[in-house]
Amino acid sequence: MSDAVDINRGGGLPAARPSMLRQLLVVKPIDAVPAGKSRLKQVLSARALIAIGLGATIGSGIFVLTGTVAANHSGPAITLSLLIAAFGGGLAALCYSEFAAFLPVPGSAYSYTYATLGEALAWFIGWNLLLEYAISASAVAVSWSAYVVSLLNDAHIHLPAQFINAPLGLDANEHVIKTHALINVPAVLIVAAMTALLYVGVRFSAGANSFMVALKVGIIIVIVIAGLSYVDTANWHPYIPPNTGVRGHFGWTGIMQGAAIIFFSYVGFDTASTTALEARNPQRDLPIGILGALLISAVLYVAMSTVLTGMVPYTKLDSDAPVALALDAHPQLSWLSPLLKIGVIAGMTSVILTSLLGQPRILLSMADDGLLPPAMSRCHQRFKTPHVSTVITGVFAALIAAIFPLDLLTDLISMGILLAFAVVCIGVLVLRYTRPDTPRPFRVPFAPVTCILGAVVCLGMTYFLSTATWLRLVIWTVIGMSIYACYGYRHSRLRQ
Repeated sequence: MSDAVDINRGGGLPAARPSMLRQLLVVKPIDAVPAGKSRLKQVLSARALIAIGLGATIGSGIFVLTGTVAANHSGPAITLSLLIAAFGGGLAALCYSEFAAFLPVPGSAYSYTYATLGEALAWFIGWNLLLEYAISASAVAVSWSAYVVSLLNDAHIHLPAQFINAPLGLDANEHVIKTHALINVPAVLIVAAMTALLYVGVRFSAGANSFMVALKVGIIIVIVIAGLSYVDTANWHPYIPPNTGVRGHFGWTGIMQGAAIIFFSYVGFDTASTTALEARNPQRDLPIGILGALLISAVLYVAMSTVLTGMVPYTKLDSDAPVALALDAHPQLSWLSPLLKIGVIAGMTSVILTSLLGQPRILLSMADDGLLPPAMSRCHQRFKTPHVSTVITGVFAALIAAIFPLDLLTDLISMGILLAFAVVCIGVLVLRYTRPDTPRPFRVPFAPVTCILGAVVCLGMTYFLSTATWLRLVIWTVIGMSIYACYGYRHSRLRQ
């Protein structure tokens, strides 16, 4: 009898048809051979996995959200927001590491949930991961567009405003409104280019990503070192600006809402886990890639935000390009601005690349399980990539980047990943109970405390996201569960 039956049915199937609830809670056998291994190339080392994690982590979060969150929510206390988010991310990363080493499959949190908490919840998490990855790529593409436009303006090349901005925006009450723009063309073009790169192979994509990661980490170090000489400590006072009377606008609620919003900046390690079938030694290398990426990115984020809020008053950082704004505020650094913008653009390019890398592998895993059409699990015979899912991901991300603004996208990403992380933390505890004697290459230290605290922190941060974000999550969930009811539930291979 499979582990799926043992976990949920006490060791045996009843003669009668199982209830719908039991069918929704059916779990996938954890010792099933990962589907599709022969279709993908095992070429990624631990160093490449760290680079993939950093590629997805260091982007619009460090170059854009550090400014906008400081200006609208945390003030100079954005460092606290970052540390709180890093703490929650670290707890989740430990749980991811145990799962990734124990169950090296490409579906990430979706597959981990399927093996512990059941098919329906796995679908919910997988559906939200699709939102996370596609919109992560779209959000960073919007930021990439803003920096490219800024660089072109420096060269006295001015593009029409109708083609460099989103046709939709948010007003002061977070209602979606129309702007005078038509489409964000640069954002669409960069998504299309990265999709094409991923189509032709993970080895080449990983090499390009490693180069861009090295470049952007170097750029961040240059900004921090150069900016230290222009820090005015008066800009850090008050460190925690008083609350304006509105929840989330400064004070401790602002710090917590800032942590919840910026949490998505740390989700890069999740991308590393989606490449499990392309890692040379996943049991050893995946935990190194996951934890290494989180640690390095947390140090860089705190250093950058400290210098940024010291160079200019936090109230001036509400911009699509706050790092460029801070440099332009000091004429002595003006010679450095064009080079830094180029580095920022390269860094954001790697984020788009790695975000588009993760989603097709989750689609592949869900399609292999029968929850999505089988075409999404097809892999290119020559390039050994999930080419159908890659194209679908690229088209969806390009459409989102073309029409939506950055501030609407980032909240949705944080909501989806916070829920996914919480479920992964709970899943580790479930697996410790259902399979206690199975060898684990990596074990979460103090598992009961770490897992429960990780779930509480991640779920707690969702409280500080806006009501509009919750409403959008409900709409997205209704769409997803409708698809599951109409297709996934009926075609599930495990149930068949």
